[in-house]
Amino acid sequence: MPVSKPSDLPQGGGGRWPLCGAGFRSVQWGDMEVGFTVADPMDCTPLYAGLPGGVCSCPHYGYVLKGRLRSVYPGTEWPEETAQAGDVYFFPAGHVLIYDEPSEVIELNPAAALQVLMDHIENLASGGGSTE
Repeated sequence: MPVSKPSDLPQGGGGRWPLCGAGFRSVQWGDMEVGFTVADPMDCTPLYAGLPGGVCSCPHYGYVLKGRLRSVYPGTEWPEETAQAGDVYFFPAGHVLIYDEPSEVIELNPAAALQVLMDHIENLASGGGSTE
């Protein structure tokens, strides 16, 4: 069985997503992606440009080690959700993430859904525009 400290996970998903930077570490274990994200305050809305509805298509299950993040659900009646240090969370697909302060987060995500999202973000980062 795999075991790892969050800081020992491979950067950029072990080279699968090199443009995502040093703040994103992850590895696929079975059908789940185990990730560790270190983020400065940021609104992730631009990362979802070109995805259906302009929202994240990957559900996220996580634990906030440090900081605070919000999940906003544009175009729905769903209330905004906030997770802060010490909280576990589930943000279903259809959200926009906003990191309100410097944060460290551990996430477990369905690997196939995260692959689609990260490939889209890599394409944007390389100047490729929308993946649609």
